[in-house]
Amino acid sequence: MTEKFVHHPVLLDAVLELLTFPTDRPVRLIDGTIGGGGHAGALLEKYPNLELLGIDRDDAALAAAAENLARFGARVHLVRGNYSAMAEAARSLNWSGVDGILLDIGVSSPQLDQPERGFSWRACGPLDMRMDRRGELTAGRVLNRYSEAELFRVFRDYGELPAAGRLARAVVSERAEHPFGTTDELVALCDRVLGRSRPGKLPAPTLVFQALRIEVNAELQELTSALERATDLLNTAGRLAVISFHSLEDRLVKNFFRFESAKCVCPPGLPVCRCGHVPRLCLVNRHPRVADEAEIAANRRSACAKLRVAERIAR
Repeated sequence: MTEKFVHHPVLLDAVLELLTFPTDRPVRLIDGTIGGGGHAGALLEKYPNLELLGIDRDDAALAAAAENLARFGARVHLVRGNYSAMAEAARSLNWSGVDGILLDIGVSSPQLDQPERGFSWRACGPLDMRMDRRGELTAGRVLNRYSEAELFRVFRDYGELPAAGRLARAVVSERAEHPFGTTDELVALCDRVLGRSRPGKLPAPTLVFQALRIEVNAELQELTSALERATDLLNTAGRLAVISFHSLEDRLVKNFFRFESAKCVCPPGLPVCRCGHVPRLCLVNRHPRVADEAEIAANRRSACAKLRVAERIAR
């Protein structure tokens, strides 16, 4: 299983540049989506004084991380679970605070490349899409059991599909004759209902599969909760780095960082500030870091990646 989980960390140079630590004392880092351990391994190499807590809900990812990071011995602690539960995982190690938190969110290349996981529309596989395969909700259950109104919400909110209503109606009609079982059945429906995408636009199945994946894994709720908990966990001058891959994720991160770094959040036009808001973060990079041409040429999936970093202000 670990042989299949070969993941190339995106924006690695930018992470090493912006997620910095002191070198004269022990420091602690949480990698909430450790994957195969690419970012974590590079940071452990750079900082011999670094101790790592790596979290992932994918058992295959954790197995790969354990193998790839074995050379760091007791400096590495691995936990299976959701990254929104990072505070509980930290407490299990008697960590009351940390000096850095890294979240590389979304689906990983190994997950996309394994048809049996059902994440990609480009290969036939079961309609699964669970990052944690202990969960009961799958993409197939969403398609075959959600009401038309619930399907409309998923396609509209998480896929941002203009034809969300038409697709939801088609799914309900189709499943009455034959329940959905494989990814290629869903792709065929997308082609019939949504048609071919215009040049320069994402293929329609990409957005449909994105919507289902987000619903199955509660990805936006997970991210919203994790951002709050990460800020609470950071020591003064500790940094929170988040890599996102689509606009819904990036918008959440950008708005959270903007709110937590603002000195005033009063409605515009008030002559005097009355909100009493106290900022908890300051922005390390005001504009997201993105992959350069060389990285995109080596790894086309890095083209969508955006890195935002913020630093904890003194409590």
